[in-house]
Amino acid sequence: MYIILCRNKKNKIMANQTWVLDPTHSELQFKIKHLMISTVSGQFSRFKATVTTAGDDFSTAAVRFEADVDSISTNNEQRDAHLKNGDFFDTGKYPVITFESSRMVRAGDDSFKLHGTLTMRGISKEVVLNADFGGITTDPWGNTRTGFSVSGKINRFDFGMSFGAVTETGGLLLGDEVKILAEVQFVKETVAQEAALV
Repeated sequence: MYIILCRNKKNKIMANQTWVLDPTHSELQFKIKHLMISTVSGQFSRFKATVTTAGDDFSTAAVRFEADVDSISTNNEQRDAHLKNGDFFDTGKYPVITFESSRMVRAGDDSFKLHGTLTMRGISKEVVLNADFGGITTDPWGNTRTGFSVSGKINRFDFGMSFGAVTETGGLLLGDEVKILAEVQFVKETVAQEAALV
């Protein structure tokens, strides 16, 4: 195993930390307008992510995420099957959604703007997500954990999901904008190592 070292503001060497998603304490949802009068929600039940930081400084975070599109659920089997076909995710050709961050920008004491590339249906777009830091704690078994609430918006047409049926009155069946909502918890995999520079 290679340990990558970097310097923090106090001129110390910090080993990179790896944080691994705890899927049993995490959830990934999306919301979209239906008939423009209400909101329909769905979720992905299978996804994974890792975060790498310099020490415990999340402003240095590098995030990698992947969701299994076949795990989509909207509590309606017929609708789920439609979402998996060529009108939407086309899971036969594009079975995963990925996100890879480019930078994490502090927006407040406990909030960040997470910039990165989101890829769906083979189309990659730059997006900016809001990431609210929940803190760091130790669980009863001695594991170090951290949590984030992540939110953002994308336009489904940007990713080739152009299904656009209209109602009898001419209104849109589905909105263009999709809201992304995630509650994620990570477990520290590597213990930080610090060494004062001589």
